[in-house]
Amino acid sequence: MEPATENEWDRLSSSSSDGEEQAASDGSSSQFNRQQHVAFLTMMYESLPHHYQYQEINRITLAHFAISGLCLLGALDRVDKDVVSDWVLSLQAHPSNTADLTNGEFYGFHGSRSSQLHPDDNGVLMLNGSNLASTYCALAILKAVGYNFANIDSKSILTSMRNLQQHDGSFMPIHFGAEKDLRFVYCAAAICFLLEDWRGMDRERAKAYILNCQSYDGGFGLTPGSESHGGGTYCAVASLRLMGFIEDNVLSKNMSSSIIDLPLLLSWCLQRQAADGGFQGRANKPSDTCYAFWIGSVLRMLGGYNLIDKEALRGFLLTCQSQYGGFGKCPGDLPDLYHSFYGYTAFSLLEEPGLNPLCAELGMTEFSALGI
Repeated sequence: MEPATENEWDRLSSSSSDGEEQAASDGSSSQFNRQQHVAFLTMMYESLPHHYQYQEINRITLAHFAISGLCLLGALDRVDKDVVSDWVLSLQAHPSNTADLTNGEFYGFHGSRSSQLHPDDNGVLMLNGSNLASTYCALAILKAVGYNFANIDSKSILTSMRNLQQHDGSFMPIHFGAEKDLRFVYCAAAICFLLEDWRGMDRERAKAYILNCQSYDGGFGLTPGSESHGGGTYCAVASLRLMGFIEDNVLSKNMSSSIIDLPLLLSWCLQRQAADGGFQGRANKPSDTCYAFWIGSVLRMLGGYNLIDKEALRGFLLTCQSQYGGFGKCPGDLPDLYHSFYGYTAFSLLEEPGLNPLCAELGMTEFSALGI
């Protein structure tokens, strides 16, 4: 995924003279255009348009959206799996010795080559910029391409990851100067689950932090006391599922024994489907493609996905589908990798023919999650 030297994006679409974006969904179809989506992601995989240069430090995340997206579309044959796995593995930070694992730093994966500084003459990293989010994306990519996890330096990842867990159970994404919230609790839980080793976190402390984030209205904020948010709610529920604190399809079980307020959570999630059929991330916000995954996955995990209006959701998502492939955030927006990937996950939840089934807890195909 090298930066584009030519303006591929402008060959597909252009901005109007006053700087406003032209609608990329004017000819919105009543069908999911798989062929165009495969072409869109293949272009992104081969050569990122220059508009993504400001996200260079998150290159591995962009690669995850492109490669895992192709996996969802059943088009992983467009990817050179050996080249991809070699590139991802080259981004892992390694300690110079075993003692470094308890020096407070995290030895996971860097987001890009630009944050991966070379070690000094003594083999010590000048700056270790590896972080939890990039590590989750790295493992997701390696799962997608079928890499054997027995060859990963999981000990360094898991031992040093405990350095990032705070006294309240939350996680920082990196060992210096960063916020702490549910996003990074989820990343830590997903990393442990994927590596099949829970030595990287204290699950009980993480559970306590998550429970403190449930709001009065049933949703979860990213931090205790903050407004309920679709992304935060997903991170909370998926983390509890991965850690084994919530059963699958829990709504069909005895809800009174659940550690979270399930009736309120279900009500909050269902209220997020707006009149246009899409899902909003918070109350009184417009619908957004990505929340069809964040909220939809919560409902799938709880066993309440059949309670939504699927046809209305599908109709909304199709208005966000670009004629060039990919999805925009809202109807008429140009497509981008983030919303495109979560558009594909949303259609997988809707069981669109031709898409691989989704593991809602991990945000990847069930085949990848199972190592098939």
